[in-house]
Parts: sequence; structure tokens; C-alpha cells
Amino acid sequence: MRAPASPIFGSGLAVTLVAAALGLTLLLQSVISTAGYIFFYTAVVAGAWFGGKWGGWLAMILSAISVEYFFMAPIHSFELNREALPVFIEFAASALVIGWFSSWRRQAEAELRYARDELQRRVEERTVELRRTNEQLLEEMAERKRAEDAYYEAQGELARMTRMSAMGALAASISHEVNQPLAAVVTNADACLMWLSSDPPNLEEARAAVDSIAQQGTRASDVVRHIRAMFTKAAPERTAVKINDLIREVGTLIEGAALRNQVQVETELGADLPAIMGDRVQLQQVIVNLMLNGIEAMNEIDGRPRRLVIRSEVQNSGEVLVAVRDSGVGIDPKNEKRIFDAFFTTKEQGMGMGLSISSSIIEAHGGRLWARRNSDCGATLQFTLPAESQSTS
Repeated sequence: MRAPASPIFGSGLAVTLVAAALGLTLLLQSVISTAGYIFFYTAVVAGAWFGGKWGGWLAMILSAISVEYFFMAPIHSFELNREALPVFIEFAASALVIGWFSSWRRQAEAELRYARDELQRRVEERTVELRRTNEQLLEEMAERKRAEDAYYEAQGELARMTRMSAMGALAASISHEVNQPLAAVVTNADACLMWLSSDPPNLEEARAAVDSIAQQGTRASDVVRHIRAMFTKAAPERTAVKINDLIREVGTLIEGAALRNQVQVETELGADLPAIMGDRVQLQQVIVNLMLNGIEAMNEIDGRPRRLVIRSEVQNSGEVLVAVRDSGVGIDPKNEKRIFDAFFTTKEQGMGMGLSISSSIIEAHGGRLWARRNSDCGATLQFTLPAESQSTS
């Protein structure tokens, strides 16, 4: 807000304006009527507007004195007769009102201008603060994005390393699955030679043996390709996956490990399960981890059957449920909430990453993985995944 006029400036301005008004009125009194004393009113308004309160009050007083002395009967005297008194009172009151209104109007405009300038200043300051805050927020978002990218990259690398660490446990199963079709190939090849060497050659049986060789060779190739894909560092690819087919493939893979540990593997697969959208290799890794975990939990069990039951079904929510139940030692109540934590393990040679990685994979697919103790013995690890229609909606 602009600083008010000083008393000296206001006083000088008031004297100058009233003198000018007096001169003009005396000069023009023979030409125009002086009843309105328009020049003195103008002096009061200008004095109050430009000179502030001091200038306005002084201009009003000097105007009243000038009008009374020079224009009220008796002229050139400070006495007033009864006829001139009402006119003087009217002039003085009008000058007072005009001076007050002009001063008030000037002050109001000055305060309004000050408020507007102050508001603009605060808006500019706030704009600068918001711009600075926005820049900081963008920097934080960029930093968070970099951290998330680094986290997911590290998680993917850790998942690959976990799969690599599981290769030793699956080596015997791989050997068993590859040797079995190869042995069948050799057997059928010998049979084919025998049928061709007979007299006359039995072409029908030879053809059947060759067909069996082709089937067993394809099976061996599928096993090798499957294992290679599982332990290769490849980007996740989400496709429609039939969970029952995935369970059967994993069951074939761990058949050797189950036989060595005298574990009976059973499946209770639901019919007509909807497909799920997911990375086949990652979901396969989850099922492998859960089944191997169940097999290892029954290593020290004697006196009761070692049964591993894999069950699949559709829940009322439309999600697909997969449960792996074992008859092992079960879960210690104090560890029930920690088994999915990274680096937590109850095994002497364990890394504590299998269930943690499995939980991360399931959550990344929009599902949930949890564990519960069985009422009789052992534990059940189970997860849910949204069906394909839910994943794409």
C-alpha cells in the first residue's frame, strides 16, 4: 500500500488549492453564479484525495473561512447575519461530507489496491512453492521408479538363481525322465529289427514299433526343452495356461524325487478349469517348489504313509485354487507367519528363498499364496489365481 501523504505536503497542497479556488471564484464571480462555490468544493475533494486527511481537513477549514470572509454578508468580515448563516452552514456541512467521502474513498481504494497486490504477491510465492514442490515430487517419482526397476530386476535375477539352486534336486528326476523314453526307444528299435528279420517280415508290428520310437523320442525332446526353458534367463511371457496340464508336467518332472523318497503322489484335479493368464515357467517354478517342499517335509516320517496330494478346483469367486498337501512334520506355529519371508528356512542346507520367490510370483499374477496346518498331520500350501476372464477385465 502506498504511504500516506505527509502533513507538510497535505497542508501545502490544501493552501494552494484553496487559494486557486478563491482566485477563480473572485475572477469569475461577475460571469457565473457563486452560489454553488464549485471551485471550493473541488479544492476540498482534491485536498482530501491527494493530501490525505490533513490536506482534506485543512482545505475544508480554509474554504469555509474564505467563503465566509469574501462572499458572505457582511463581506470582508468574519461576522454573519441571519440571512447568510443558513447558506454558510449548508456550505460547511457539504464541504465536510465531501471531504470525508473523498478521504474515505481514497483510503478504501488504497487498501483495495494493497490487498490486491498482497494477494498477487502471495499467489506468486505460492506458485513458486508449488512449482518447487512439483519438481521435488517428480524427482521422487523418478527415483522411486528407478528403485522399483532395480528391485524387479534383482527379484528376477534372484528367482533365476533360485531355480538354478533347485537344479541339483531335480537332476535325478531329469535323468530318470530322459532315460525312460530312451530305453523305450532302444527296446522298440530292437523289436522293430526282430519283426523285420522274421520270414516273412511282420511289417505291421515293425510299423507300430517305429511309431512308438517316434513318440518316445518326442517325449524325451519335450522333457529336455522343458527343463532348458525353466532354467534359462528369459523374459516372462504371459499366455493362457491350463493349470491341470502344468500340474501333470511338474508331476512327471518330480516323479524321480518322489520315488527316491518313497512318496506317493496323488492328484485330485478339477474338471473343466478355466485357463489363467500367466508366465508358464514362473508358475511351473511355484508348483515345483511347493511339491519339492512337501516331499522334503516327509523325509524323516516313519510309521505312516508318505502321501503328497495335489488338488485343483474353481472357487465361488471364479479363482482357480491349487493346493499341495503333505503328511510330513507340519508347520511350527511360531514359524507359520515367517515361512514366506526371504532367507528364512528350517532346513540345514536351505537358502530360505523358495517360498519367498513363489509368494512374489503368485502376487505378481494377482493371486495369493498361504499355508495352513492339517488337522491330522502335515501341512497344506495353496494359492489362488484369477481366471483368464478376470485377468483381462
